[in-house]
Amino acid sequence: MSRELCQRAGAKAYIAGSISSLGSEYVLGLKAMNCNSGDTLAQEQVTANGKEKVLNAVGDAAAKLRGRLGESLATVQKFDVPLPEATTASLEALKAYSLGEKTFGESSAADALPFYQRAIELDPSFPAAYAALGNSYYSLAEEGRAIEYYVKAFQLRAHASEREKLDISGDYYASALGDLNKATEVYLQKVRMYPRDPRGYFNLGGVYSSLGQYEKAIEKYRQSISVSPDRVDAYENLINALLALRRFDEAAQTAEQAQARKLDDTTLHNALYALAFLSRDSSGMEEQQRWYVGRIDENVGLSLQSDTEAYAGHMRKARELTTRAVDSAIRGDSKETAALWQEIAAQREAVSGNTAYATEAAVQGLKLYPASHEVKAEAALALAMAGDLSRAEALVQDLNRQYPHATQIQAIWLPSVADSPIELGTIDFVANLNCLYPKYIRAEAYLAAGQGTRAAAEFQKVVDNSGIVWNCWTGALARLGMARANALQAKNSTDADADAAHVRARRLQRFPHPLERRRSRHSHLQSSQS
Repeated sequence: MSRELCQRAGAKAYIAGSISSLGSEYVLGLKAMNCNSGDTLAQEQVTANGKEKVLNAVGDAAAKLRGRLGESLATVQKFDVPLPEATTASLEALKAYSLGEKTFGESSAADALPFYQRAIELDPSFPAAYAALGNSYYSLAEEGRAIEYYVKAFQLRAHASEREKLDISGDYYASALGDLNKATEVYLQKVRMYPRDPRGYFNLGGVYSSLGQYEKAIEKYRQSISVSPDRVDAYENLINALLALRRFDEAAQTAEQAQARKLDDTTLHNALYALAFLSRDSSGMEEQQRWYVGRIDENVGLSLQSDTEAYAGHMRKARELTTRAVDSAIRGDSKETAALWQEIAAQREAVSGNTAYATEAAVQGLKLYPASHEVKAEAALALAMAGDLSRAEALVQDLNRQYPHATQIQAIWLPSVADSPIELGTIDFVANLNCLYPKYIRAEAYLAAGQGTRAAAEFQKVVDNSGIVWNCWTGALARLGMARANALQAKNSTDADADAAHVRARRLQRFPHPLERRRSRHSHLQSSQS
């Protein structure tokens, strides 16, 4: 099996390991095998005096094997950190972490959480396990928790391998600080140094998606899949990037490829729901809703359904589903997610004119999880639309002070004049990809200022990016905004024509056209002759 996987990955060799016990001692063997011929290229055998010495012995054997395979002494010494220092001194913690990685790749982030938590219980100084917990919570839209673990991993990164340091640093810059440009630098370095590691390509694709550079993101996700074809996260992110570019057929084909490999999780079903919604396939949406029922993340499906009902103007049904989504998230120990669903509902109520209801919902969301910058950002928008400008401004100032280098906060959530490509970037803590709030608000501002043509252009951008907006309320109201903007544009044109005609008439009264003057004189002569 290892040899077959090695050939499929296009590699030249793989490492086979063995371990056997002799009383209190353990004999460990490592072999480097040729993928094509199956020949042994190099091998090492070491003995560990007790279970607690096993990881040290594996590290020693690996260093010797690298030398036998031709690696230079300089690089062996540079990267030859004892295994317990580079990862963990606990074999049991390493086992729990490895099971978490396997579960995350083959099943879901939620299912992987217990393994990573167990790894940290066994070794509280295990940086890779903290980073993995951060990734799991990030995938579950629990970014507040994720940031805590990313920061902890970054603080402990001296105890990680060189490869892990790059992952930990990139995750810290991308998620804890929100500095996507710095994160891009780190992930590019990771790809250059470790071209056979799928995470480098995957993380780089994530940054490009957040920046709205979906073509680049697609390329990186596909590279990640080519290196490691059995991780569900690369497929689902690739699907979302294809949706963003409205390449729906390719997105559906990619989903089929993932399912053919028995890969499955919530984000994949979110994308399948989006495909059904964008195709007006009600039975397809119902099928995805059934998948969520009874799961720990059922709240995601309820929130998606709530957005769809609101999109269709069924506000009472949307409120009911939001309440169920919030309650479900709280039961599943996901208060931050519950708060986000509350804030999105508050925005819908605000644009529908229910300002008192919207304000109360926004305040409730903030109380649920006040430490989350994502909740603050959504709440600021909801409160501003509801007319509570003082509280909205306070939240904006707080975000600006706390996250001066956060790319999306500065370009999307805080007041922005420029029409930037980053406005199209994926926002990871919402069910869809991005509601395109700046474009919608800019369109409303143009409409209020009586600039119909400019308003229509901004509303059209929301409509044209349905693969990003999905079933967000901005998608429905942008169409209404288009009609209002076009009506205003037509009225302005009619009024302008009427004003111009009026001006021309007055000018003719004061300064008749030469032909009119001649006609008047001719008429006067005729009357004189008669």
